[in-house]
Amino acid sequence: MAETVETPVVTMAETARTVCTTSGPEGPNGAPRAVPASRRWRRPGAVTVLCSGLFSAALAGHGLLPQLPGRLTSLAETLLPWTALAVPVLVAPAVLRRAWRAAAVALVLPTAAWLGVLGGALADKSSPGGDLTVVSHNVNQANPDPEGTVRSLLAAKADVLALEELSPKTAPAYERALADAYPYHSYQGTVGLWSVHPLRDARGLTIMPWTRAMRATVDAPGGRIAVYVAHLPSVRVGPAGFTTRTRDEALGLLAAEVRAEPVRRVVLLGDLNGSTADRALRPLTDRLSSAQETAGAGFGLTWPARLPVVRIDQILCDGVRAVSAWTLPATASDHLPVAARIVLSPDGS
Repeated sequence: MAETVETPVVTMAETARTVCTTSGPEGPNGAPRAVPASRRWRRPGAVTVLCSGLFSAALAGHGLLPQLPGRLTSLAETLLPWTALAVPVLVAPAVLRRAWRAAAVALVLPTAAWLGVLGGALADKSSPGGDLTVVSHNVNQANPDPEGTVRSLLAAKADVLALEELSPKTAPAYERALADAYPYHSYQGTVGLWSVHPLRDARGLTIMPWTRAMRATVDAPGGRIAVYVAHLPSVRVGPAGFTTRTRDEALGLLAAEVRAEPVRRVVLLGDLNGSTADRALRPLTDRLSSAQETAGAGFGLTWPARLPVVRIDQILCDGVRAVSAWTLPATASDHLPVAARIVLSPDGS
């Protein structure tokens, strides 16, 4: 009797499992096997590449982004130099998963965007010369060593010196300490201006309920300069976001004063409680140029003095040209002083 040979029965499901587990990049008929979109995004590094691209685009075009709720866009622009810290955060997950191509993208793309936006600030743009040295310093109302602060400021040999955060108790002490070096001075409320050249038309500016800004004319040998000193309201970061409303309102009023200024040469000194990268400062920065950005080296960060993370102390110019800009050594204040050397351009005013 012949033996009966049993033929195994292979189900469709088993066939599918066999193909999936034994076939390579190609399907059973040699055709490329399609990978579902949901699986493509589960590949190691795919999310890293996506995040790197979005971050780089946002950084390169930050000025075009809408203002996010809580003014978070302004906060990001204020801290713009520190966006470099995002690069290792983007690279690390790809490295841990050994997704080397994604890691390379996460390194190169954001770095290129950061250098494109901020790389120019790293170069030394200073040059010799200049007609006047101007200095601005928020001396801190609670400064425990005003005499030491004055000695440090005198070493800068400024022609024009602006001080912010004076008080009725401390202003007379600064007046006495600076009298020999600066025969001309005026202080209005919490800000003051000292000059080796004659001052005229000094007045306080009503941009806030209390006087924290002033304007005066300096009769410099090369011509008149309208000098503004301002200490704009403080900003805070809290549950509501970046609270800048009072600062921005005062800034708008200050910008209106500057726009109405009849003297062609203008220098604005002070603690603006904001970075020039912050779009909220555009009413000023659209007309005035930053001495640090024009003629400085690096970011010139000023606050807090012990470990500066932002530049909120500014020297802004119009009708004059900065040829160098720098920060001075720390005093007993929580701000670093800022200085610039300027050239008085020809002016018919």
